[in-house]
Amino acid sequence: QVQLVESGGGVVQSGGSLTLSCAPSGPTFVIYSSNLMGWFRQAPGKEREFVAGVTWRNNKKYYKDSLKDRFTIYRVAAENAVYLQMKSLKHEDTGVYYCARNWDGTAYTDEAKYDQWGQGTQVTVGS
Repeated sequence: QVQLVESGGGVVQSGGSLTLSCAPSGPTFVIYSSNLMGWFRQAPGKEREFVAGVTWRNNKKYYKDSLKDRFTIYRVAAENAVYLQMKSLKHEDTGVYYCARNWDGTAYTDEAKYDQWGQGTQVTVGS
């Protein structure tokens, strides 16, 4: 059963911006202080890759190195929500973006460390 819901995707031209949101779908899903919330993306025909993550306890942020100057991850704990602000979007940013929970906050680029995933939101950037 899906317990995380992403939103905010859409179609944007190169150079534009989008902000994605992720939040639990209901009260039975809990984000614990030990968790890390992450964003992944999968471009057409390519493997899914880590984009960014933020720890819930310390608000420490991690990024795919090539994206850290354009993307910002942030959490709003009162909403149990995590956001991904994307600026200066490029065509190669096109893909499905997923929100996921890493249980213990370690190995944050490893998909196997995430125990819950949303269904994804499509981001399409024109050329």
